[in-house]
Amino acid sequence: MTGGDQPKLAKGEGRGAAASVQSHERILRLSAVLDQTGLTRSTLYRKIQAGTFPRQLRIAERCTGWRQSAIIEWLKDPMSYEDDSS
Repeated sequence: MTGGDQPKLAKGEGRGAAASVQSHERILRLSAVLDQTGLTRSTLYRKIQAGTFPRQLRIAERCTGWRQSAIIEWLKDPMSYEDDSS
């Protein structure tokens, strides 16, 4: 391709489409996290405060979720997990 030639993009693809596919990660809501971990809501938030559970992400003004990879990492060894994102 030379000059102004641009590759044809499928409908719905934009400039960041390739990057978003590579960095695509599922965001889990509270109910899914509680189901996967077996924790109660109060225990989960207590662990977040103590730094022994991954912090949630703000998805929207009144909506949060957790990266699935962070939950999987916690499930591998919940006793020695330390949140290093603070």
